[in-house]
Amino acid sequence: MLFRNRFMLLLALAALLAFVSLSLQFFHLIPVSAAKNGVTSKNRKRIMPDPVTEPPVTDPVYEALLYCNIPRVAERSMEGHAPHHFKLVSVHVFIRHGDRYPLYVIPKTKRPEIDCTLVANRKPYHPKLEAFVSHMSKGSGASFESPLHSLPLYPSHQLCEMGELTQTGVVQHLQNGQLLRDVYLKKHKLLPSDWSTEQLRLETTGKSRTLQSGLALLYGFLPDFDWKKIYFRHQPSALFCSGNCYCPLRNQYLEKEQRRQYLLRLKNRQLERTYEEMARIVDTSTKQLRAANPIDAMLCLFCHNVSFPCTRNGCVNMEHFKVIKRHQIEDESERREKKLYLGYALLGAHPILNQTVGRMRRAAEGWKEELFALSSAHDVTLAPILSALGLTEARFPRFAARLIFELWQDREKPGEHSVRILYDGVDVTFHTSFCQDHHKRSPKPMCPLENFVRFVKRDMFVALGSGSTNYYDACHREGS
Repeated sequence: MLFRNRFMLLLALAALLAFVSLSLQFFHLIPVSAAKNGVTSKNRKRIMPDPVTEPPVTDPVYEALLYCNIPRVAERSMEGHAPHHFKLVSVHVFIRHGDRYPLYVIPKTKRPEIDCTLVANRKPYHPKLEAFVSHMSKGSGASFESPLHSLPLYPSHQLCEMGELTQTGVVQHLQNGQLLRDVYLKKHKLLPSDWSTEQLRLETTGKSRTLQSGLALLYGFLPDFDWKKIYFRHQPSALFCSGNCYCPLRNQYLEKEQRRQYLLRLKNRQLERTYEEMARIVDTSTKQLRAANPIDAMLCLFCHNVSFPCTRNGCVNMEHFKVIKRHQIEDESERREKKLYLGYALLGAHPILNQTVGRMRRAAEGWKEELFALSSAHDVTLAPILSALGLTEARFPRFAARLIFELWQDREKPGEHSVRILYDGVDVTFHTSFCQDHHKRSPKPMCPLENFVRFVKRDMFVALGSGSTNYYDACHREGS
């Protein structure tokens, strides 16, 4: 009897400790050790380095697997997490398109035989895949801004075209959309059941892979995908700079960054020997091979578990892949150290961040339009934004990466609005340059909207060291 009483006491104590732990985690008072970055260590979703669970030295194969982002299990994420007295006001989502066929092929080799049709008996699969195809096939009359109306609404070639979205890419964004639907619509009721076109802000570049990725996410997100309510705007520039794309100083920073990349490559003798060996295998010049950017095709083969090409001279192999991928990682590391890219990023990201700030301020004032904004874009869109925000440790955007800005209102103080920023489901708000110290001074698990506004309207120009106070002047001053 005594043993039984002690056992029951221990059981009750364990239940109490579990309840207290979960409560503290919800209110962000203690970290979640099993999912430190919002995800488990098994599903390869980390975006900030973790010294405990990651390889002790940089592993190019591990990094490539993260980049592939192959859908495996349901993803745990931190989107929509807030104390109960906070109300979600608006959400602004930036995505990279999903997995795609390469943009280049390795010279004198056969194109990778990858099927871009969408079929139920092929992995990866999503329960909404067949319904997505059926719905997209009925969207020929969709109203999109020119020239988007001429693009196919879903991938359909048995042998993928160059740059075409794959089934993996569609499933990645169906999964993204369903995850965001569970959080923002089911839990927080961001949109009413009778939502209207005006409550969405949808934009994409003129590539089929970005339009199709946006449609896949929306199909997973919206409970009622109504073609009459879906309107995508076209962004001619991958920087989403609208009418503010001419920026001479930004281009100067980019030229300096490209020069840095070139010099780093010249110093890497192992990389040069690898290119020479690969060129001999495929019987082409080293210059022609390098110009074809072979890592693009090799990553596609790697992500789809397809063998690297062979010729009578030998086979391109995993060691070649590791050397080139390792150089990419070293390049990203030096890019952070040299900070030439930061100038480009600040000027490249300012127009899109300025638009986001404008939408947030209107929503904070009570506007009911553009409550959910989606920008379907590229790695070269997200990378400058991450850098400009000060997220220096964030990994390069993987396939189907998502960067989300949430706007919240404190119900106890309705005049106060706060921002959360999440990258691939991880809350990175307090890693940003404009809010990294705020949590030390305030118990609120968010950043004041004013901090973000001040960063975009003033601090981005201060960081350039130019003395400029607006985007036009910063772009047109003499480069240093």
